[in-house]
Amino acid sequence: MWNEIWNLAFFTAFFSASVRLAVPLAYAALGEMVSQKAGILNIGLEANMLSGAFMGFAVTYWTGSLLLGFLAGMTTGACFSLLHAFFSIYLRQNQNVIGTALNLFVLGLTSYLFQVIVNQASGAYPQVDILPTIPIPLLTNLPLVGDALFNKDIITYLLYILIVALVWFLNRTMWGLSLVSIGENPRAADTVGLPVFRIKYLAALFNGLMGGLGGAYLVLGQLGVFSENVTSGRGYIALSLVVFGRRKPVGICLAALFMGAANALQFRMQALGVDMPVQMFTGLPYVLTVIVLIISAVKRTDADPAALGKPYVRTMR
Repeated sequence: MWNEIWNLAFFTAFFSASVRLAVPLAYAALGEMVSQKAGILNIGLEANMLSGAFMGFAVTYWTGSLLLGFLAGMTTGACFSLLHAFFSIYLRQNQNVIGTALNLFVLGLTSYLFQVIVNQASGAYPQVDILPTIPIPLLTNLPLVGDALFNKDIITYLLYILIVALVWFLNRTMWGLSLVSIGENPRAADTVGLPVFRIKYLAALFNGLMGGLGGAYLVLGQLGVFSENVTSGRGYIALSLVVFGRRKPVGICLAALFMGAANALQFRMQALGVDMPVQMFTGLPYVLTVIVLIISAVKRTDADPAALGKPYVRTMR
């Protein structure tokens, strides 16, 4: 067994699987990062991903179009994120409670609607085609990283561009600095004329689009099928990655890759027939999530935005 592990083929396949499994987590976490930069803590990230996964699957199943499926998933995720923002910003309700309620609501709603689709399919388990890979010439021949990074689908390549764009946006543009200032001190930002509420809603919109895209990719880029609670807590894992990655795009994506590696490891170990209880493998990503949160709490390397989770009331001092 150890001869099968300590070779280049194993590490190449392992790294490739790690990247593939990290993509939906990275999209959801990057969206949540932007939301938190604006002061909105969306615990309902699981709802964004699960609704995006279901609607992406349903539209693709009915139309046969992956593009329409992804657009539908992103739109649905955006709707639930904006609903969370409406309760948080306009009605000034507790953001944690709203997010938890949305998670429970979407779990029940998608489970019911999926059963409707199964019944319409006369009991057959519906499936859809997944995204094809687009190998990049020459780069795919690189040892170890070639297949992992450059033999992927279009959504993975868009993630690479998104990381660079977010780094530039947050550090080099006035709009990015405005976003950060609102998360730190919305009253001061309002005083100098920044549209605080509009920017918060736009941040929530981006969060929903990315969460919905991550959920849709899980089904349309990896599995090809939908099942009840298909996200299995990935929204909560993405939340932890925002903290572990110190709310920085590159850090978040490295954290997502670490968590993707944990998921890939459980599959590879099971495939090699490692004699361990199956619960040890399936629980590994969630155990690592708890460890990540503990490490982040102890190190305290990056403070939360000062106004994170706090409703802004313009008339209050």
